[in-house]
Amino acid sequence: AAKRLAFGKCLNAGQVCVSPDYILCPQSKVQEFTSEFIESVKASYPALHGNADFTSIINERHFSRLKSYLEDAEKKGAQIISSHDNGENLTSERKMPVSLVLNATEDMLVLKEEIFGPILPIIPYDSFDEAISYVNARPRPLALYYFDWDKRRAETVLKKTHSGGVCVNDTMTHVAADDIPFGGIGPSGMGHYHGKEGFLNFSKAKAVVTKGRINSTEFVAPPWGNTMYRGLMKMMKWRHGL
Repeated sequence: AAKRLAFGKCLNAGQVCVSPDYILCPQSKVQEFTSEFIESVKASYPALHGNADFTSIINERHFSRLKSYLEDAEKKGAQIISSHDNGENLTSERKMPVSLVLNATEDMLVLKEEIFGPILPIIPYDSFDEAISYVNARPRPLALYYFDWDKRRAETVLKKTHSGGVCVNDTMTHVAADDIPFGGIGPSGMGHYHGKEGFLNFSKAKAVVTKGRINSTEFVAPPWGNTMYRGLMKMMKWRHGL
């Protein structure tokens, strides 16, 4: 899970709409997950300075925005664990280490604002139902990633949560599947594209009704109360149990 989440979070330095935004992790596994995650990042990116494999933040404004999120979290009591030292060279390149945020609270910007960068809060939970409730108490996400080899629990997550798309035991690859619909739900957007769903979503269907020479409408036209009209009304009431 740590390795696959690290891949998803580091892709384009977290500047992807379906990049993991926070991690729900069992309380007893937080330290182990944190170590495995940082180790996975370092294995893929031994260094950031001059490394073309790890991209920069798109511009100075967003670089400053992300730094302010970390400063805000640290000021409010969070522990920041970075994958690499944030030296002067990284600043000049607008490169930012992947930063895990432990002890994050709801008043911190990392949990209030969209991140869109290499920052990842870790939210501990004690029970499966608690994790489900956490997801459902927040705006519906564009993507949800669940890691578990237990198919029954995975099915429960699919049934009890709402999201635009889901990957089970992976991150982001659902977007690459061009024959399944991709899109959001509610606050994360409406509509789908890719494949047939994309064609239908971006097309405007024109409804056309063509009638023949016999005008069947006249059988139920005014004056109301004719035999056909009464028969249709009786049928409709019967069908609806009235």
